[in-house]
Amino acid sequence: MSQTLFQIALVVDDYDRAIDYFVNTLNFELLEDTRINDEKRWVRVKPRGAAGASLLLAKAANAAQQLAIGNQSGGRVFLFLHTDRIREDVEVYKSRGVNFIREPESFEFGMAAVFEDIYGNKWDLIEPNGK
Repeated sequence: MSQTLFQIALVVDDYDRAIDYFVNTLNFELLEDTRINDEKRWVRVKPRGAAGASLLLAKAANAAQQLAIGNQSGGRVFLFLHTDRIREDVEVYKSRGVNFIREPESFEFGMAAVFEDIYGNKWDLIEPNGK
């Protein structure tokens, strides 16, 4: 059996705010924005040119979901983004207002930095060795 991780749901407060952040701040590609009804849309983004999983930007529909915004992993790093130019990406992201909570550091596997998205979710930005 062959399986691939296709999509990860990220709970957000507003579709347009989330699209703006991921497309204009993190330079992701908007794959789809389909209106389901007056309250719900099917919105997918992913890093430009990436072959991996996409993010489904899922607007919180009730109080329990609203509590999960920015804390889907209980405060741990939630998402991992590979790059082939970590130092340049960090500078571009910072110029766009992205908050880094850990600057790039060298590790056995490569270099990594940690940033928070607009909701407070923590991301590892990783440049693996050999890139």
